[in-house]
Amino acid sequence: MTDGEKPAEPKGEKSLRDEFVDRRPTINDVARLTGVSKKTVSRVINKSPAVKENTREEILRVMHEIGYAPDPQARGLAFRRSFLIGMIYDNPNPQYVVNMQQGLLDGMRGTGFELVVHPCDRASETFLVDVRNFVERQKLYGVILTPSVSEDERVPPILRQIGCEFIRIASVSLDEPEHMIVSHDHLGGAAAGRHLAGLGHTRIGFISGRDSFRSSHERRRGLEEALVERGLTLDEDLVASGAYTFESGFECALDLLQRPKSPTAIFAANDEMAAGVLQAARTLDIRVPDALSVVGYDNFQLAERLWPRLTTVHTPTREIGRRASTKLINPVPAVEVEREDPRALPSLVIRDTTAPPI
Repeated sequence: MTDGEKPAEPKGEKSLRDEFVDRRPTINDVARLTGVSKKTVSRVINKSPAVKENTREEILRVMHEIGYAPDPQARGLAFRRSFLIGMIYDNPNPQYVVNMQQGLLDGMRGTGFELVVHPCDRASETFLVDVRNFVERQKLYGVILTPSVSEDERVPPILRQIGCEFIRIASVSLDEPEHMIVSHDHLGGAAAGRHLAGLGHTRIGFISGRDSFRSSHERRRGLEEALVERGLTLDEDLVASGAYTFESGFECALDLLQRPKSPTAIFAANDEMAAGVLQAARTLDIRVPDALSVVGYDNFQLAERLWPRLTTVHTPTREIGRRASTKLINPVPAVEVEREDPRALPSLVIRDTTAPPI
């Protein structure tokens, strides 16, 4: 019988009870007595919506009358977690994604775990449903949440509800220590600010990343703190909103460099946008670093392949990924305080795009 068919008329209460005096009822008995398939009974047990209400009520009634209860061990075996770890990301920078994957695989090497990646769009109406379906469909052991998915406070409760372990990677601490890897982006922003101010720049421009990325705000915070140390402030007239893309860096730089009081230095919140700044400078015939200093953030391969070679903040994405998967597979007790490994902190790499102002 299919779900759309009418359930068989129930047997009398006495006959149902008598049949199971000497043995325990099984899921097959429930299916037989209700006239539905074993699969339909299983759907009711697992609270699937794909069963008609009158059929559901009849199955539940029979289960109660004959004293049937699902075997928790059997259910645990059927829904066992796999040796799969998911990486969920919404990041416009492909090099970040590749570096993070490499780091996660470094931490998983020799453990028997494998990596499954899941790109998503936080702006999508189905974002949360898609995340949940991905975890449940793959029966994931756990997931690594990268920025900016990691910053979405709606995601962790869903993972807790379905019993999926997780690690959040973010620029600041957003959860209990056992669920966090912090990248401390404000330290990188401060390093960029100290470098430019130390060279003598006072008109320093800033191109932010996506507003939805906490990292952009933290990199700006670090820059501002470093400027305050030198008695300077970040002029709002020298701030432009980018999107962590080459194109946005180019457009923002064209705007900043053609303002009446243009900056003598620009700190772009990632290398892609810094590359756009260099292109804008060429378009306007502004020489780097003679007439304009440029600092990026990330230190991906792009930084060394640009000309001039880009001064940038190194963020150890691969090391952060390694730490994240290691922590997921081998959880650190909450009472233990993790030492901050210098290898996982941002640091400035000085190359050819910065110099004192003319």
